[in-house]
Amino acid sequence: MEQDWIWGLVGGLLIGTGGATYLLVNGRIMGASGIIGGLVDGSGLSTKWERLSFLLGVMLLPVLLMPLYGSVDTHITDNWVVLAAAGLLVGIGTRLANGCTSGHGVCGMSRLSLRGFAATGLYIFAGGIGVVLFRHLLGVI
Repeated sequence: MEQDWIWGLVGGLLIGTGGATYLLVNGRIMGASGIIGGLVDGSGLSTKWERLSFLLGVMLLPVLLMPLYGSVDTHITDNWVVLAAAGLLVGIGTRLANGCTSGHGVCGMSRLSLRGFAATGLYIFAGGIGVVLFRHLLGVI
């Protein structure tokens, strides 16, 4: 039996623990798009070091865990145009929704926020439409 589901469980526990810790320490929701967006648009410069340390941790933790899992096949495309377009679409979507999966899905739903449930349902639906469109109809991913 494949054990890949364990890594999903570990990742979920790490994200949940990170969200809870961020809320307890800073009194704010751990929304990755808001953390990055505040640095990009300048609205979060008063908490610049907090934001940068969070992003550094997000980037370094997978590197530190690499000895535990070796190589992982992500099934991601090698097409850089598709990757860039996907990144732009995710960025636009998070700005339109005023949040992302960590803000709405992890932190919002855990606080029983109706807005978090609505946003999560919508982005999962949009992701499903994206898979049907880009993988099955257009064949680009």
